[in-house]
Amino acid sequence: MRHRKAGRRLGRTSSHRKAMIRNMVTSLMLHERIVTTTPKAKEVRRYADKMMTLAKRGDLHARRLALSFMQDKDVVAKLFDSLKDQYMDRNGGYTRIIQTGNRLGDAAPMAILELVNYKEDADADDSDA
Repeated sequence: MRHRKAGRRLGRTSSHRKAMIRNMVTSLMLHERIVTTTPKAKEVRRYADKMMTLAKRGDLHARRLALSFMQDKDVVAKLFDSLKDQYMDRNGGYTRIIQTGNRLGDAAPMAILELVNYKEDADADDSDA
């Protein structure tokens, strides 16, 4: 029985899972949008919201905690300098999961995980037409 055991295993060892989640949170904060499977997106959302909460605190200890998790100074600087200001008025719910259907190869449910204030580039929309 798995009673009171929080978190998804995602078919990986604990060290692999931890590294994957850290990399995905870093990529989410860097690009503000990632495409992944739905279970991974739901798990990464937990940690991304925690990083945003640390950024909103804004003190040195919070910055060091975020840096120990994400381990990329540029991404942590972006999080604490520019992203923090966009979400100061919001009390949680910093990410959005958009279901996109199943992957062709293995029929895994896919999703887009993005920050709520994510804006598409107008240049990218014009080039698709």
